[in-house]
Amino acid sequence: MITREQVLEALSHVEEPDLKKDLVTLNMIDEIQIEGKKVSFTVILTTPACPLKELIANACRNAIIHMVDKDAEVTVNMTAKVTSHRNAADHLLKGVKNIIAVASGKGGVGKSTVAANLAIAMAQTGAKVGLIDADIYGPSQPIMFGVENEKLYVNERDGKQYMIPVEKHGVKLLSIGFLTDPAQAIVWRGPMASKALQQLFSDADWGELDYMFIDLPPGTGDVHLTLVGSVPLTGAVIVSTPQQVALADTLKGIGMFRMEQINVPIIGMIENMAYFTPAELPDNKYYLFGKGGCRSLAKELSIPFLGELPLVQSICEGGDNGRPDILDESSPAYASLLTIAGNVAQQIAIINATKQVAVSN
Repeated sequence: MITREQVLEALSHVEEPDLKKDLVTLNMIDEIQIEGKKVSFTVILTTPACPLKELIANACRNAIIHMVDKDAEVTVNMTAKVTSHRNAADHLLKGVKNIIAVASGKGGVGKSTVAANLAIAMAQTGAKVGLIDADIYGPSQPIMFGVENEKLYVNERDGKQYMIPVEKHGVKLLSIGFLTDPAQAIVWRGPMASKALQQLFSDADWGELDYMFIDLPPGTGDVHLTLVGSVPLTGAVIVSTPQQVALADTLKGIGMFRMEQINVPIIGMIENMAYFTPAELPDNKYYLFGKGGCRSLAKELSIPFLGELPLVQSICEGGDNGRPDILDESSPAYASLLTIAGNVAQQIAIINATKQVAVSN
């Protein structure tokens, strides 16, 4: 007869590939049920976007069959509980587990497009996701989500009014674009821009979120310093094209996050516009801006390379039409976007595990 103890002993030999500890030690096994030769249990992943879920499930099945009973009928159920290393004393965005800055060293590299698609991709896995458009001088997320004409509503709690984020494609969204006239240029000095940004965090009802993405302005400046000084960031995702001019500015942006007084972990780099693929020639790749520049820089700086995205017409059209490309499964970029989302979630889980170990030690 198969016992619970035998099942746990077998699963203690299955290692979580990223965290380098076994599933039992990590408390990732739950709901063990045994009926004769039938064994079922639930594996609690660190993120619903885990790219290794099939690998882990197969390792669990093999462990039971090889170490407990070769005739066992094993059912592995998967669920997820997104991890966090937030300090309980942090009152800002208290219900948000992970806050991720999406940054670029210069404008025009597709940072906002990547941020929109990344947020929606994470939401499609079942995670609770929010997105703040903090690109003060060029807010574009309302257009990309097709909500540029939406009006903001507020609710009142404890005598204070809070903005209710607009929700679209499974993502909660706030943007400076909701608060300004789209026909007027936003001409704000540093302190005014920083104050407006802080309101999107402190004066909004975000509720419970697994991931909040922040679409930063390009480059480095007051907004960036305000953000890292007041918001407990989990890490930063860096977006660049492979062009050397873009990479030179990217290096400066990474340097800012790595400054001793800032010290924000780099989740990884995404290479956007890695190559051009015409719709009529989907197997052709034309490297218009050079090849592999981000991958090489990431390797040089010991930063995870999260993936590359092609330059395709559907990405541009999707952003203009309010339907980001991740919503189109036939898009040439769809599979790459899903892979990148999984890699981002994976790196966040690793950062959280590393922080927790550091705290416990």
